[in-house]
Amino acid sequence: MTSAQDRAALLEALAWQLEMGADEALNATACDRFAEQEEERHQTPPRSQAPTTPVRSTRPPPAQAPPPLVGPDEVQASARQMATAARSLEELRAALAAFDGCDLKKTATNLVFADGNPESRLMLIGEAPGRDEDRQGLPFVGVSGQLLDLMLAAIGLNRTKVYITNILFWRPPGNRTPTPAEIAACLPFVERHMALVQPSYLLLLGGLSAKTLLARREGITRLRGLWANIAVPGLDAPLPALATLHPAYLLRQPAQKRLAWRDFLSFRRAVEDASPSSPNPA
Repeated sequence: MTSAQDRAALLEALAWQLEMGADEALNATACDRFAEQEEERHQTPPRSQAPTTPVRSTRPPPAQAPPPLVGPDEVQASARQMATAARSLEELRAALAAFDGCDLKKTATNLVFADGNPESRLMLIGEAPGRDEDRQGLPFVGVSGQLLDLMLAAIGLNRTKVYITNILFWRPPGNRTPTPAEIAACLPFVERHMALVQPSYLLLLGGLSAKTLLARREGITRLRGLWANIAVPGLDAPLPALATLHPAYLLRQPAQKRLAWRDFLSFRRAVEDASPSSPNPA
């Protein structure tokens, strides 16, 4: 029922409408809006009546299965399979370009494979590409590469007489230290690289190269000047290798160039004497 106060308010509203000029009714008979509201309040929709608006499910959508995780052992096994299948340097480069097991590839601009003479019996293995190497796709083309060229020239060598590559084939972001997983993913390709080139001597430039291929934990200041024989899958005989300081390190520590000079002289003597099994590093 409509109260007396509601009716009084309705009459005041009607009087206000008349003052505003609303003096014409749209229907032939007056409508009691209060009675309509009272009637709707007591009505209930039949149970069989479908809701006027669709009911959305509150259940979360089914979760999609995450991609299968690939462990480091599986990545290295895949890398070794792809590397072993390469029968030439061109095939090895193509295998690296197709390999997706190293996250460094996602942030690098170019694959940095090698430079120099693949027919040379002298193979130089550095650490990882830098900014300039990443841009040009060649190893040792920046400032450290210029120093390396001078060091090679001092012992009568140049890029036409040596073959140059790295432990890593893609630049780490910001030249950060690579992770063990990244090194392990690239190592089978490095070993296959050595097997295909079949060098007579290895020169390991930097701590990452020396520790990885010599399987040692000491820093480069302890490993430099030391000769060791490296067993390489696919080669009948181990390769004699000499560890030395990286040119980038020498740019930061110029006083250590005298030690690198001793190593390069030792490398030259070993090559000239053809007896690398027992050279006496200075």
